[in-house]
Amino acid sequence: MTPAAHQSQHAPELRAAARHIGRRRFLTVTGAAAALAFAVNLPAAGSAAAAELDPARITDDPFTLGVASGDPLPDSVLLWTRLAPAPYQPDGGLPAERVAVRWELALDERFRRIVRRGTVTAHPEFHHTVHVEVPHLAPDRVLHYRFRVGGWISPVGRTRTAPATRAHVSRLKLAAVSCQAYADGYYTPYAHLAQDDVDVVLHLGDYLYEYAINSVGNNRNYTDRTLPDLFNRETVTLEDYRLRYALYKSDPDLMAAHAAHPFVVTWDDHETENNYAGDIPENSVPPEEFLLRRASAYRAYWENQPLRRPQLPDGPDMRLYRRLHWGTLAQFDVLDTRQYRSNQAYGDGAQLPGPDIDDPSRTMTGATQERWLLDGWRASRALWNVVPQQVTFSQRKLDLNPVAKLSMDAWDGYRASRRRVLDGAKAAGVDNLMVLTGDVHVGYAFDIKDDFDDPASRTLGTEIVATSIASGRNGSDKPANWNTYMTANPHLKFYNGRRGYVTVALGRDLARADFRTVPYVTTPGAPVSTAASFVTEVGEQGLKPA
Repeated sequence: MTPAAHQSQHAPELRAAARHIGRRRFLTVTGAAAALAFAVNLPAAGSAAAAELDPARITDDPFTLGVASGDPLPDSVLLWTRLAPAPYQPDGGLPAERVAVRWELALDERFRRIVRRGTVTAHPEFHHTVHVEVPHLAPDRVLHYRFRVGGWISPVGRTRTAPATRAHVSRLKLAAVSCQAYADGYYTPYAHLAQDDVDVVLHLGDYLYEYAINSVGNNRNYTDRTLPDLFNRETVTLEDYRLRYALYKSDPDLMAAHAAHPFVVTWDDHETENNYAGDIPENSVPPEEFLLRRASAYRAYWENQPLRRPQLPDGPDMRLYRRLHWGTLAQFDVLDTRQYRSNQAYGDGAQLPGPDIDDPSRTMTGATQERWLLDGWRASRALWNVVPQQVTFSQRKLDLNPVAKLSMDAWDGYRASRRRVLDGAKAAGVDNLMVLTGDVHVGYAFDIKDDFDDPASRTLGTEIVATSIASGRNGSDKPANWNTYMTANPHLKFYNGRRGYVTVALGRDLARADFRTVPYVTTPGAPVSTAASFVTEVGEQGLKPA
């Protein structure tokens, strides 16, 4: 396995220092673990390769973390699972040996019409995760898949291929989700999403949080289980991140959503560390320490997500931005606004705007990704150009003062970068632009204005912000700053602070967004309802109540 070629952003000396850092300060990694975080290829075959495990020795269910699929293409699906009979142990309950895993892909959920089958190896170097890229499939097909190890059979997953690139598709229904802090509550929105009729789920970041989780799951307040102490620390090492994914992915509602729908994932900050910017950490630590932490976080992310081979990281570098198509209906340009960004201006947080946010040398995406995005728009033949990304894109004034504070972590802190993107969309003739966003633990609906300070300026597109799955605990329909935000931002058409997800149905004439919310997540079993619905018409962008 080799990642797509991409140039490292880091000096060789810094990478070498991080790779061999060993034990230092709060890091408790060995030199071998550091080397693994920077590894790309598997060990060569022969005497150095891991031995193969006899499946008969696996006496407990190895599929405790379920199954997943992702990044549907017209002729291919990507299938994922991880073998972990004891998911809350660092080794997952398996020895450091290779395991042969059989997989099946069928047209029906009873597997009477199997279209592909094969065997893949779960390597201990990748924590016994498997990524199966199945080629040569027919486009626009719903498919079912499962895995087998010895006498064990995984849950059945449902996935699909995308329509053919030039197919005249009339409809696509997607769901957008974000921000699932396990410690803040139950994943009830995922239970409802698993039953929803959507074609694909876009995860917009903060799949994982790095903070400690106590024995009762913090706000979950477990009374029927006790979580191990190894979760009650911040994630900094490869082992920490791997264990945290095991905890998150053991949640039954998250497993149900992954099994029901293919996911397209991108990260934000908490998959590594809060509000990091490029190779600049939140806290003052030596740069080689943070680079090792980033390499560990990126490797664990790839291992535990349904991602294809081009996304395999090379140490602290990982090409996550990528492009997907849904016939001629939609082009998806999935962004990474965390790995390449300039440091936040004015110390981060809510700040008064200053000249730094309009400095053209500062960037949210990095020059290479920005050029890729604009070039992709120029070549696009899609009716809808959809941009799944992380942080609030539209201007969001945080108070009613003549000069209002703005978030330096969002696109407001990178105004010149946003201007280049909007000018690029105009130059490319993108008429139906939709930005999908996470991060802020609330649902927003914005009109994207050519000039956010002039309500009469042209509406260039819409931004749909998905609230969190659990982060922020229960929330409220109208947060305390609701009146302030709605007054200060006339292009903000909707604001709700409950947990949930959003669905977007793209059609040839219009798009419809439904904000689905639950009244609570600190206890399980909440019902779901639609808080609001909006439409925006093809060729006439602007959100209207449905």
